[in-house]
Amino acid sequence: MITALDYAVIGAYFAGLILLSYLIGRRFQGRADYFLGGRRMPAWVIGCSIIATQASVISMISAPAFVALRPGGGLQWLQYEFAVPLAMIPVAAVLARAFHRAGIITVYEYLEQRFGVATRLLFSLIFQLSRSLATGVAIYAAAILLSTILDTSLPVSILLVGGICLLYTTIGGIAADIWSDVIQLFVLWAGIFIVLGYALKVGGGWEQLLAHVPTDRLQALELTAHGWGDGATFGFWPMLLGGLFLYTSYYGCDQSQIQRVLSTPDEDTARRALFLNGIGRFPLVLSYILVGVFFAGFVQAVPSFAAAVPADHPDYMIPLFIKQYVPPGITGVLLAAMFAAVMSSIDSAFNALAATTVQDVYARYLRPQASDRHYLKVSRLLTVVWGTICTGFAFLAGGVAPTVIEAINKIGSVFYGPILAAFLLAILSRRATGAGVIVGLLAGVGVNLVLWLAFEAEVSWLWWNVTGCLATLGVATLLRSRSATASPFPLEIKQELQAYRGLYAGLLAYSLVIMGVSAGLAYVIRWLG
Repeated sequence: MITALDYAVIGAYFAGLILLSYLIGRRFQGRADYFLGGRRMPAWVIGCSIIATQASVISMISAPAFVALRPGGGLQWLQYEFAVPLAMIPVAAVLARAFHRAGIITVYEYLEQRFGVATRLLFSLIFQLSRSLATGVAIYAAAILLSTILDTSLPVSILLVGGICLLYTTIGGIAADIWSDVIQLFVLWAGIFIVLGYALKVGGGWEQLLAHVPTDRLQALELTAHGWGDGATFGFWPMLLGGLFLYTSYYGCDQSQIQRVLSTPDEDTARRALFLNGIGRFPLVLSYILVGVFFAGFVQAVPSFAAAVPADHPDYMIPLFIKQYVPPGITGVLLAAMFAAVMSSIDSAFNALAATTVQDVYARYLRPQASDRHYLKVSRLLTVVWGTICTGFAFLAGGVAPTVIEAINKIGSVFYGPILAAFLLAILSRRATGAGVIVGLLAGVGVNLVLWLAFEAEVSWLWWNVTGCLATLGVATLLRSRSATASPFPLEIKQELQAYRGLYAGLLAYSLVIMGVSAGLAYVIRWLG
C-alpha cells in the first residue's frame, strides 16, 4: 500500500528536478543554450545521460519479466548488448565528427548542406512523426505500470508522467535533461538493487532462489540462429549484425540521441562520451538481467506470488512485488527510480522534437532573421506543444498499446537502415545526390515493407536494419552524379582510426568480453545455485 511517506519521497524527488531545471534554465540566452547546453557539457555527463536514456521503465520492468516469465525468454536478452560497443566506432569516427565540424543543432541541417533543403525537410518530418508517436506510446506504457503501484487511474498516471517531464524540460532545456539523466541513472541503479535485496530476503537467500531457476532460462547465446526462415527473431546473428546497423543509426542519426553528443565542446569530448556509453551500458543491463534471474527462481519458490502475476501481463511482476513486499518509504524510493527510468527517455524526445521544429521549420522558413531571445521563447513554447501532443497521443493509445509497442519497434527498423545510409552517403560520398538519396530512401523502406508484409515470419525484423541500408545505398549509388563535389568537412577516417586505435580496439574487445560474460553466466549461476 502506498503511504503518505512514499508520496513525500516522490514529491521531494520531483521538486528537486524542477529546482535544478530552474537554476540551469535561467542562464539561457538563445537556442544554442536551450538545445545544446551552450556546447559546454563534459564527456562523463553526456555518457551517463546516453546510458540513462536507454534505461527506460520498459527495460527496467520488461527485462526481468522477459528473463523470469515470458515464453521463450531468459538470458538471451543479453544479445541486445553485443553490438552496442561496435556501433560506437562508426558513430564516433564518422557521424559525430562530421556533425560537430558542421556546427549544427539538428543533424538534418547537414543533409541540406550536402543535398538541399528538400532532403533536410523530408528527414526532419520523418523524425518528428515517428518520435512523437513512439513517445506517446512510451508514456502510455509507463503509465499502465505506474498506475498499478500508485492505485491511481490511468489518465492521472499519464498526466503525471507527461506533465512532470514537460515541466522540467521546458524550463531547463537539454542541459536540465542531461543533468537530470545523470541523477536518474544512479536512482535507477539503486532501485534495481533494492528490489533485488528484498527478493533475496523474501525468497530465502540467493542459494535458495538460484536453485529454483529453470534451466531453459539460462540459455544466453543462440549461435546457430540466423533469423532467415528459422523463426529466430532474437538469434545471435540478427542481434549482432542487425543490431550493429540499428544502434549505429539510432545513436548517430536520431536527433534525440545525437543532440546530446553535439552538446559537447569538441570532437574529442564527444568521442570520450560515446566510449563511455559503449562500455557503461552493459553493467546496467546486466544488473536488471540478474534481477530477472533471481525472480525466475522467486516465482518458482513462492507460487502464491507467481499466481498473482497476470499470465498475459508478465511486465506486472516487478510492480506487484513492490506493492506486496516492499515497506513504505522504500516504496517511494523505488517509485522515484521508476519515474527516473520513464523520464530519462521521454524528456529527450520532447526537447529533440522542439529542436527539429524550431531549427528545420520555424527558423528556416518562417522567421530566419529573428533574435536569439525570440528563438528561445519559441523553443520553450514548442516544447510545451510537443509535450502536449505526445501526452495526448498516450490517451489515444488505449487498449491497442501492446500491438502499437510492437509495431513501433518494427517501424523503427523499417526506417533506421535507410536513414543511416542517407547520412553515410552525405558524409562519405562525393557523388551522391539529394534526388538519389530520396529515391534510395523510398527503395530501402519499400524493401523492408515487403519483408514485413510478405515474409514477417521468415525474416527477423532486426535484419530490416541491414536490408534497408543496403537497398538505399545501392539505389542512391546507381543514381549518383558523374561529377564529384568537394567535401565541406573532410574527415580523414583512416587517420582517425589510426590516431585512436587503442580506443576503438578497446570497444571491439569489449564486445567480445560481453559475449564471453553472457556465455559463461549460465555456468556461474548453476555453480552458485
